[in-house]
Amino acid sequence: MLVKSIIAGLAGTALLATVAVAQTPTDKGDKMSPAASTSATSPDSFKGNWRASKVVGLSVYNDANESVGSINDLLMEKGGTIKAVVIGVGGFLGVGEHLVAVPIDKVKFVNEPIAYTGASNTGAGSTSKTTTTGAAPAAATSKPNPWYPDHAVFNASKDELKAMPEFKYSTD
Repeated sequence: MLVKSIIAGLAGTALLATVAVAQTPTDKGDKMSPAASTSATSPDSFKGNWRASKVVGLSVYNDANESVGSINDLLMEKGGTIKAVVIGVGGFLGVGEHLVAVPIDKVKFVNEPIAYTGASNTGAGSTSKTTTTGAAPAAATSKPNPWYPDHAVFNASKDELKAMPEFKYSTD
């Protein structure tokens, strides 16, 4: 009985291996293969591009350096061109958040962190550089990440964004 099970197992393995080999593509001249298009896979060909996964979640500020929301999504046409940015305003952890879609050309992406000069407790007339979120300032020698911007700027207040028509994902 054990011998029959082993033989059946080996026969099944041989059949599966045959199916796997039969499905392996044999066309080595495929235009999408890495060997055929080395320029598309060269790291230098992607310099200056941003990762969409890192743009989603960026903080959005207005021209007065006030935090107004964050990027929830990027909407693109079928050709791949990004047409709009979905900004989430208000809410807590996504609950009660008002979504607004704005054209991509109305949003400005900035590599440098938000900073302002404000009065410090160290003495009259002195200034300190801090972010609007109250976090510690970035080191002066640090470089921006080349794969995504630091934040986005859209010139509207939170109240103006909340007054805009709400964006809803259509099921059509």
